[in-house]
Amino acid sequence: MLVDSPFIPASALEIEAQKSLEPPGSGPAFGRRLATLALRGGALAVFVGVLVVFSAAAPFFLTIGNIGNVLGQSAIAGVLAIGLTIVIIAGGSNVVTGGIDLSLAANMGLSAAVYASLVQAGQGDGVAILGALGTGLAIGAVNAAAVTLAGIVPLLATLAVMNVVAGLELVLTQNTVVPAATDFLSALSAGGPFGIPVLAYILLGFTFVVAAVVQYTPLGLRLYAVGAFPDAARAAGLPIRSFVAGSFLASGLCGGFAGILSVSYLSGSTTGAGDMLLPVVVTALLGTVFSRRLVPTITGTLLSALFVGFLINGFQLLNISSTLVSGVQGLLILLVVSATTLLGRKESI
Repeated sequence: MLVDSPFIPASALEIEAQKSLEPPGSGPAFGRRLATLALRGGALAVFVGVLVVFSAAAPFFLTIGNIGNVLGQSAIAGVLAIGLTIVIIAGGSNVVTGGIDLSLAANMGLSAAVYASLVQAGQGDGVAILGALGTGLAIGAVNAAAVTLAGIVPLLATLAVMNVVAGLELVLTQNTVVPAATDFLSALSAGGPFGIPVLAYILLGFTFVVAAVVQYTPLGLRLYAVGAFPDAARAAGLPIRSFVAGSFLASGLCGGFAGILSVSYLSGSTTGAGDMLLPVVVTALLGTVFSRRLVPTITGTLLSALFVGFLINGFQLLNISSTLVSGVQGLLILLVVSATTLLGRKESI
C-alpha cells in the first residue's frame, strides 16, 4: 500500500493502480481475497444461471440472432455505463462522496433531441453529429465545473444538472417525438454480419478502444490512482482536479454518443430518457463484481451490460411485467453496494 509521501513518483502510483487490476493472490488480506473471489464467482454463477433458466424456458433465447439483439439493445445503456464507469474510476467508488454522474440519461435525451432537431431543420448528419457530441461535452463541462471548481459533491451536482438538462430537452422538443431519418441513421440501425445488429459491433468496438486506454495505458492507470489513492496521487504531483474534470468530459461525450445511437435505434428523439438512468447505474455498479478485484473496469461494465440485457430480454420473452424488472435492478444495486461496502470495511480493519 502506498504511503502519503511527497517523494512517491507517478510511476509508483501507476504500479499500485495496476495491482488493483491484477488477480488476487495470497497475503495478509487473504480473507478478503477469498471473499472477493466468492463474490465474483457468485456473480458469474448467477450470470450462467440466468442464461440456463431463460434458455430452458425459451429455446431460442441463446440463438445467435437473439444474442445479437441483446447486444444491439444494450448498446445505448452500455455506452452510457462506460461513461459512468470512467467517472467512478476517477472519483472513487464511495457511494456518497465518490464519482457519480446522474445526468447521463438526461444528457443522452438532450443530445438526441439536438441531433433530431438539426436533421429536421435540414442540416446534414455531420452537423447533427457535432451538435450532439457538443451538447454532451457541454453538459460534461458543467458537471466538471460544479464538482472541481464549485466543490459540490458529485451526487448533488449531477442531480441538479440532470434536472436542468431534462427541462431543456422538454423545451426543445415541446414534449413531443422528433422524427429523424437519414441514410447514416439507417446504416447504424441495420443488421450487420452474421445477422448481428451494427449497434452491437459499435458497442464492442467502443468498449475495446476505451478499455485499451483506461486499463492499459499510463494515463488510465493514473486515473485509477487518482480515484483509489487521492492523497498519494496529490503528493505525487498528479493534477487530481484535471483528472476528475476530464472524467466528466469523457462521460459527457459518452452521453452525446449514446444520443446519436438512440436516434438511430428509435428513428428520432423520444421523451422518457430518464428511464435509462436505473439500468445505467445498475450496469456500472454491477460491473465491479465482474472484475478481478472488485474494482470498476470497462470490460467488467461490458459483461454487466450483457447480463442486464439478457435479464431484460428474458423477462420480455416470458412476458414478465416491466415493473418486476425495475425491482430486480434496484435489488441488484442494493446487493452490489452492500457487498462492496462490507468488503471495504473488512479491508480497513
